Amino acid sequence: AGAAIDGRDGGRLPPLVVRAHEGLRGVEHRLALASAQVKSCLLLAGLFAEEATTVVEPATTRDHTERMLSAMGAQVRRDGARISLQPASELRCVDVDVPGDFSSAAFWIVFAVLHPDAEVRIENVGLNPSRIGLLRILERMGATVEIDNARDVAGEPVGDVVARSSQLQATIVDADLVALAIDEVPLVALLGAFAEGETIVRGAHELRAKESDRLTVVYEGLKRLGAEIDLADDGWRVRPATLREGRVSSYGDHRMAMLFAVAGAVGEGVEIEDADCVAISYPTFWNDLAALSNR
Repeated sequence: AGAAIDGRDGGRLPPLVVRAHEGLRGVEHRLALASAQVKSCLLLAGLFAEEATTVVEPATTRDHTERMLSAMGAQVRRDGARISLQPASELRCVDVDVPGDFSSAAFWIVFAVLHPDAEVRIENVGLNPSRIGLLRILERMGATVEIDNARDVAGEPVGDVVARSSQLQATIVDADLVALAIDEVPLVALLGAFAEGETIVRGAHELRAKESDRLTVVYEGLKRLGAEIDLADDGWRVRPATLREGRVSSYGDHRMAMLFAVAGAVGEGVEIEDADCVAISYPTFWNDLAALSNR
């Protein structure tokens, strides 16, 4: 695209310096992995390119960036797996009402489903179709989860999620569905420990490049808590087991800390190293967990 990038290892490692002395060229880029973050970076840079920018996805990912840019006047078009953006000299200002984060709500949905006697309502949750792969997985597994008060807010679907205690059946989650639930896929491993049959997750390579190697951290942590889980290069196989009390490490990864907290809440308890890292995305997590657990 015409940018010069300087950094360690020939510009591959940070800290990085990015320069575009002669402007950016529009490109067509095929993503090796389905990543909404990489897609968004390319589209935002494409606003300042001289020609159209096209991103081709191997699987559909969350489309918040495309919706936002369209609302602000950018010309964004999707044709199957191809997302194209025309350069824009200016964007218009818009008011945005940000709904609750589905990835944070997911912990309470799973908590309710796995708890022996629970009903939890999470209000004002963003329900963008490219974000709610976990709801499709839960439906396959037989979970009782409903959407109330569905509405549209600033171009994004929003609603209240009601989840209840459920008897689960095992399922298979492949790459296409992983891309729609990338931050929630670790919770599927926990669900598998309570489901009848063997739950299989595959095509989740991207989890190795998150804040931690989440494939390994989930495997190690749930194994310590008594789960019957096998690790593969791109996922897990999980069979039903009774979770026991144990000590696990979050490796400083907020989503791993919250996953293990839910596992402890529906199991026999857990001690989590570096548990304060939940503040990265959910500062009131521990207060909310205590409130739910004491009801």
